[in-house]
Amino acid sequence: MTEKRIDITEPLWDQSTFVGRFRHFAFISNPLLSMASEKELYEAKELYFKYKEGKEPPNTQLTQVVRAKQLYESAFHPDSGELQNVFGRMSFQMPGGCLITGAMLQWYRTATAVVFWQWVNQSFNALVNYTNRNANSPLSTTQMGVAYISATSAAMATALTFKYGIQKRAKNPILARFVPFAAVAAANWVNIPLMRQNEIVLGLDVTDENGKIIGKSQIAPVKGISQVVTSRIIMCAPGMLLLPVIMEKIEPKAWMQRIKWAHIGIQTGIVGMFLTFMVPTACAIFPQKCKLSIDTIKRFEKDRYEEILKNTDGKPPEYVYFNKGL
Repeated sequence: MTEKRIDITEPLWDQSTFVGRFRHFAFISNPLLSMASEKELYEAKELYFKYKEGKEPPNTQLTQVVRAKQLYESAFHPDSGELQNVFGRMSFQMPGGCLITGAMLQWYRTATAVVFWQWVNQSFNALVNYTNRNANSPLSTTQMGVAYISATSAAMATALTFKYGIQKRAKNPILARFVPFAAVAAANWVNIPLMRQNEIVLGLDVTDENGKIIGKSQIAPVKGISQVVTSRIIMCAPGMLLLPVIMEKIEPKAWMQRIKWAHIGIQTGIVGMFLTFMVPTACAIFPQKCKLSIDTIKRFEKDRYEEILKNTDGKPPEYVYFNKGL
């Protein structure tokens, strides 16, 4: 292979900039990647590791390597290397999310519809969170069950409270259309922390700037999980906040009244367009390699700080780093 070699384990774009992170996540969250066959994915994995070891077949082109990298990183768990469930991959966020969000925004008028679609959405979110879990901090079946039930209950309670406590007292009927977003935002603050509770309880490995593990921190996952929750809410916000306003304006039009049967398809299509752009945007808001000041650990985690001091011969770095997750 005569072309310049790349570090296949690193992103192709500068991750210190938002644009670089956006390009990286757009690269691995492309919805078309969820259509790749298992055969194609395992062939990509094989080429990925052969190239990593410098043992790729003769005449392998760089474009083949980049494609293998894209398929591998979109479908295999970064910790365990296991093939992820297709419905839980980030590449399935657009098709899965737009179908469910479109349904939530279309059927919001009755309590039964609100409860049902919040249950469907939280079931999908639980699958996504489980698929992208930290394999180094596995959850027990009981913990996953509690996380799922708690998030679903939080979503339903928020939706019904918003529907009956706020919507009925408000004069503007458009508020009813914001019930799904209020429920989804509340549930995210329950679902994700519970699905990653072991990281908070046990602490997360932190490294120096060179990637060497120098200790653990319980504050690190709190920061990382907070950023992930914020990203997930931002991911769905445009579709769930702007689309209700759009639909409220155009639904009374005569031409829209003639095609009521198409409203769900129109909403789903618009949500899909929003998510195609928002999935990589939301993932790129915060750097994947998150940093935490050593002074923060010193202030709130004295035992962890002492461990880091010991592992760095009394010369701790100014910042420690960790993977925040998705």
